[in-house]
Amino acid sequence: NSFRSGALRGMRRSEFPRRVDEIGSFAEVEQVIDPPTKRYSSGMYTRLAFAVAAHLEPEILLVDEVLAVGDSAFQKKCLGKMEDVAGQGRTVFFVSHNTQAVRQLCTRCILLEHGRVVVDAPTDEALGIYNQRLREMRVDAETGINNPGNRRGSGPIRFTRVSGEGTGGEEGYGVAFGSRNGEAGG
Repeated sequence: NSFRSGALRGMRRSEFPRRVDEIGSFAEVEQVIDPPTKRYSSGMYTRLAFAVAAHLEPEILLVDEVLAVGDSAFQKKCLGKMEDVAGQGRTVFFVSHNTQAVRQLCTRCILLEHGRVVVDAPTDEALGIYNQRLREMRVDAETGINNPGNRRGSGPIRFTRVSGEGTGGEEGYGVAFGSRNGEAGG
């Protein structure tokens, strides 16, 4: 499985034996490296695919939401590997909605909307525009949620206030939602 995947990505047969242990260890599938990938879960398959691609030493590494699978330790390991690849002067093209990962890994971002480039800028600038667009987004029938004002749900229950209480019964904090005639509540 790993050999076939590596061969499809350009790894030479002579390279594979020295790399298979490293790839299996990185993907954390070394105990199950021999069975056919059709028996792998989607997470195991994605881990193995990323490990093979990242260990091929490509000039351009294209990664599309690989961090959506796996636990946080594996996600951290993937980010570290992508940083290593980029640090060696190779290009990492990272597609993600995870702004923390984008900020950690990228120096420049391209924001697409409906398949068109809206922003091509340094990371902080691009993420600022991305976050502003999210804040301005209207949630409506077009997005699949039919309540105005970015509210979700059918409306039978509405929270108007949330507060916390200290051990002595005193209010520790409070948050009011909406307003009616200048008063808290809604």
